[in-house]
Amino acid sequence: MKPVIFGLSGPTLSADERAFFREARPAGYILFKRNVIDRAQLRALTDSLRDLEGRGDVAILIDQEGGRVARMGPPEWPAFPAGPAFDALYERAPMSAIEAARANAQALGLMLAEMGITVDCMPLLDVARAGTTEAIACRAYGREPKRVAAMGRATLEGLAAAGVVGVVKHMPGHGRAIVDSHYDLPTVTASDAELEEDLAPFRALAGAPMGMTSHIVFEAWDRDRPATLSPIVIEQVIRRRIGFDGLLMTDDIDMKALSGTAGEKAAGAIAAGCDVVLDCWARMDEMIEIAGRLDEIEPGARDRLDRAMASVPPAEGDFGGLIEKRDALLALA
Repeated sequence: MKPVIFGLSGPTLSADERAFFREARPAGYILFKRNVIDRAQLRALTDSLRDLEGRGDVAILIDQEGGRVARMGPPEWPAFPAGPAFDALYERAPMSAIEAARANAQALGLMLAEMGITVDCMPLLDVARAGTTEAIACRAYGREPKRVAAMGRATLEGLAAAGVVGVVKHMPGHGRAIVDSHYDLPTVTASDAELEEDLAPFRALAGAPMGMTSHIVFEAWDRDRPATLSPIVIEQVIRRRIGFDGLLMTDDIDMKALSGTAGEKAAGAIAAGCDVVLDCWARMDEMIEIAGRLDEIEPGARDRLDRAMASVPPAEGDFGGLIEKRDALLALA
């Protein structure tokens, strides 16, 4: 197994993808809007990935947060609210906001589990600020670390109750970035002491099964390398100070915050201490380069992957009832 999660080019596996994936044996797959048409098609696609792997616990990921980050949407699937909706409710009724976040995540997870999707790349544990880039601000749970942690925990619990693994992101915190790492490399100049506030939600949820890095330079820790490529940030901050021992994946290595070829970025992330690389765009030449640059997944990383995939119970819950509960609670705001 190669320590990489690959994207797919379309709504079905191509012959070239089947052959390549069978040989490369990636650690998982991630889905986007280009892979999603309707229920029958999507379930057939995820079933084909399980058939290809010959096992039922394949890590099949999606970014389905709600709001603008939703790969599955109307009219085939209902829209879900993003983090700020729960933040607004928390202002008036904290416990209601936590319950709403849990019900929302469980309903969302049931929707994914029905389609054979096993991992959802949420919750964000980024602590928002006045200058936070809109790419994060429109999705975050708020500006107070304890609030972010509480709703992040509820989201992880809701997803798990639906049989779906959650991913905390973007470690060690994206809230101080004032530019979007999809297009530019953010640099954070805050001191080590100031950054303790950003670490707090991740530390509170250090037992999460999976986590995702951020492509951000933190000058207090490593002036030369973004977190994804920094052994200092990964080992000393994420693994030791936060205490995170789950599967650590990169954010998408195609984002413009990182420089170099796909293979160079992938190899650099693994060398820095990431467990797996996330490569989303299904460009065959780049996937071949990445697979060629990476050795087999490290035993420790494989163990963390297996533990993460075994961490959730079978799906349970009533989708309609959970949506009704969430909406009644959000109406309080």
